[in-house]
Amino acid sequence: MLGKLLAAFILIPLIEFILLVEVAARTSFGTTFLIVIATGILGSVLARREGVEAWKRFHLAMNQGRVPSKEIQDGLMIVFAGALLLTPGLLTDALGFLLLTPAGRALAKHWVINRYIGNFQVHMSTQGFERGFETQEYETHRDKSSDNTAYSDYASRSQDAIDIEVVRKEEK
Repeated sequence: MLGKLLAAFILIPLIEFILLVEVAARTSFGTTFLIVIATGILGSVLARREGVEAWKRFHLAMNQGRVPSKEIQDGLMIVFAGALLLTPGLLTDALGFLLLTPAGRALAKHWVINRYIGNFQVHMSTQGFERGFETQEYETHRDKSSDNTAYSDYASRSQDAIDIEVVRKEEK
């Protein structure tokens, strides 16, 4: 993993430099400079707009009582896209603009899930739980909290456990 990260930190700037030199050779230095400046400005405007929209969707999800996981994922990708667009270079700008579009974010999510999440298995086991945590019991315990009997009732279930283990799938 460290080797891949080190290679990315070396290869990506090298590729960006080669692309910028090639564009400057085919056009001019001024045109290349304007392209870099224009993509930075346009990218920051688009990132801000998409970020505001993601923030609104986040608040809407919270107000509806939903867990805003999709909105958080979108927000993180928009922040990453903004960072890519502020980095001078054509390759990082292209990736940044791709992540600013909803279709590009969906493609990135799909790639991450297939690349990383699909390589893991989740094993879950439970122990205890003779009596469930039903809503009625919770209400009863909350009502009893004034006389401290709820604590002793929960303490008797301290051996109940959920064990979750995430392991990488074995290569075949």
